[in-house]
Amino acid sequence: MRFLPLPLLSLISAALGSPASGASSNGDVLVGRAALEVAELLRRASPDNPSGSYAPATVDCPSDRPAIRAGGDLSQSETDWLQTRRNKTVDPMIEFLRRCNLTDFDAPGYVSQHAANFSVVPNIGIAVSGGGYRALMNGAGFVAAADSRVAGSTDTGGIGGLLQSSTYLAGLSGGGWLVGSIFANNFSTVVQLRDGYEGSALWQFSNSIFVGPKQRGISVVNTVEYWDDIKDQVDDKRDAGYDASITDYWGRALSVQLINATDGGPAYTFSSIADAPNFADADTPMPILVADERRPNTQIVSLNSTVYEFNPWEMGSYDPTVYGFAPIRYVGSNFSAGSIPDDGHCVRGFDSYSYVMGTSSSLFNSFLLQNLSDTSIPQVVVDALEAVLSDLSADDDDIAAWSPNPFYHFANDTNGSADDEQLTLVDGGSDLQNIPLHPLIQPVRAVDVIFAVDSSADTTYHWPNATALRATYERSLTDIANGTAFPRVPDAETFINLGLNEKPTFFGCDTSEFANASHIPPLIVYLANTPYTAFSNVSTFTPSYEDDERNSIIKNGWNVATMGNGTASDAEWPACVACAVLSRSLERTNTSVSATCQRCFDRYCWNGTTDSTAVVSYEPTPILTLDATSLGVVSVGAAGGLVYGVFGLAVMFLAL
Repeated sequence: MRFLPLPLLSLISAALGSPASGASSNGDVLVGRAALEVAELLRRASPDNPSGSYAPATVDCPSDRPAIRAGGDLSQSETDWLQTRRNKTVDPMIEFLRRCNLTDFDAPGYVSQHAANFSVVPNIGIAVSGGGYRALMNGAGFVAAADSRVAGSTDTGGIGGLLQSSTYLAGLSGGGWLVGSIFANNFSTVVQLRDGYEGSALWQFSNSIFVGPKQRGISVVNTVEYWDDIKDQVDDKRDAGYDASITDYWGRALSVQLINATDGGPAYTFSSIADAPNFADADTPMPILVADERRPNTQIVSLNSTVYEFNPWEMGSYDPTVYGFAPIRYVGSNFSAGSIPDDGHCVRGFDSYSYVMGTSSSLFNSFLLQNLSDTSIPQVVVDALEAVLSDLSADDDDIAAWSPNPFYHFANDTNGSADDEQLTLVDGGSDLQNIPLHPLIQPVRAVDVIFAVDSSADTTYHWPNATALRATYERSLTDIANGTAFPRVPDAETFINLGLNEKPTFFGCDTSEFANASHIPPLIVYLANTPYTAFSNVSTFTPSYEDDERNSIIKNGWNVATMGNGTASDAEWPACVACAVLSRSLERTNTSVSATCQRCFDRYCWNGTTDSTAVVSYEPTPILTLDATSLGVVSVGAAGGLVYGVFGLAVMFLAL
């Protein structure tokens, strides 16, 4: 039996944690939480690294030696898991559709009638964009609103149960922190993560990551000890013979805030999710994180760069460059030409949970480096980071070094990194695809609808204008898309001039646009960060948030997801969500669309109209009453100038 993530007494203490706070509806996620059962806390990602530390460990290979598989289909593990998961989405979907109150169509009966046929039952994905803490908090509001376990989510106007009906939950960069934290902590609700546990630094963002956590019920931890522990953990990896990059330090510091375990769980592995009973039993969606490859000897990440995904069983890519997947539990082994030599050993523990999250958000390496002058960071850590930098060019400080390269001498004719012993990965939004749509639009996954939550900072004041959607669409027109289709989307000016980023917008409603494609891609339900009750457009690089500021942005994300629980402009919004979920399925069965769904599609589907008039400045106004704690950037003033002046990052990166 695997040893427990925390001492039993700590688990009991955590289970009996902080008292419930007040709760209210209309998008207020400030809901209390009940005490958790100890048994529930045990079912989580775990310290699965055989070394018991952050360092990878050499182990005997299993009799069925790990190998790279071709990317023509899903893994057998995912295929087997889907057989259970798709079945387990049926009852929650029926309940969700019943609450959506689609009065002129028996949606629950339709799903029930076809419950045994998963070519008919809708297949739902959720994608949460990057954008640092802003993306984590805004995305958290959507996930909370979609989660039937959260108080108020199933009330009138709510969309609770959408999460339980979903098959996939993808994130990158800041959205990957959200997805990663949820699964590292036993598929906790957003409310459980937000409220935390006694003696835990979980989601305590009021202290900057550079200072170290302020734990509930405990005074501020010693910053020097905090950084010394991180340095020692990375040194363990280096001493074991593996390269270390800035991403190791960033990921370890990040995990202290995101994983409810001592020191942020240095021995926690991403592959351990596959063994967590709630995931193994398919009681949760499947988490996917995303990163980009930077080709050897290059500094630019383009739309032709290979996109990698990390899931509980594998890492790899469906792109034709690599078109292969490595078993993530054994990444770190010396694969060559797709296999481990007979005289080679296997390695486990390289897939550190923190390193996977750090890889997907490696842009923030620059964030860390810009703060080396912070007097709270001890000199010994500064020296260690500068020693790493001495081995890198200035253009490589944002990389995550996956060495040895799992795809060494694999797909030699197309894989640009096939001859390199290091696979160089960077932030998943570096190619401007800042919403992790890539894994969910793969034809082999047959997703019907994707709820795309966009917290990007595309405009001067850090609001999204769907740059990420356009990047994925433009990529779909190139050879690297490998035939994967995506709906057409308009230019940035049209998004703003027509208000497509101030309300939910559907793309791909008219499937005739895919007449020449090999398949019909998912319907995209685009939900851009916009002010309902808070100016949630905080800078990507704001390092800390007081609890009330954090809660205000989460609440705003809830209101974006529910359109203010239907109070903002459309009481039919839950019914329209149901119509979006059903759309592809209804078309496959030649079932007529109800009058309500037709009204919804008329309101929310982009009909091809454009308005490319130049936009001088985009400054949206709040849709509902503004929270007193709202702290977003209302105008470019001294604070905004300071952010851009200090970090001086490229426009491409400011979109993240």
